[in-house]
Amino acid sequence: MSHHRVAILSSHISPVMASEKEAALAATPSDSPTIFDKIISKEIPSTVVYEDDKVLAFRDITPQGPVHILLIPKVRDGLTGLSKAEERHIDILGRLLYAAKLVAKQEGLDEGFRIVINDGPQGCQSVYHLHVHLIGGRQMNWPPG
Repeated sequence: MSHHRVAILSSHISPVMASEKEAALAATPSDSPTIFDKIISKEIPSTVVYEDDKVLAFRDITPQGPVHILLIPKVRDGLTGLSKAEERHIDILGRLLYAAKLVAKQEGLDEGFRIVINDGPQGCQSVYHLHVHLIGGRQMNWPPG
């Protein structure tokens, strides 16, 4: 990844945080565009690995494994986190998980992978735009975090 891209992405995240936990504790839900909205609109570059009319998937800039991809709905529609899901979100929630399966296959994660959805400050959510982490390419441990 180029230094320029890291600088652009870093400029859209809260002041430098020592950890994801600190970033999550400092994050607040808002109607303002998130970094993910800016990735969807191509204002911020990303390495897209999958896209359809409802979902965008791209490589995480701070990977937690050999493969770490974020899957996001292209339209937030009030879905800032899983705890905000309503019945009208059933289709996009299913679409995100099915897209994760497609991306896992495309990435060669035949031996398994992990799906993570962080929700709220204690769940370590740092961007209030629902997103699914697809992590693989290494042996996972239990319990997580």
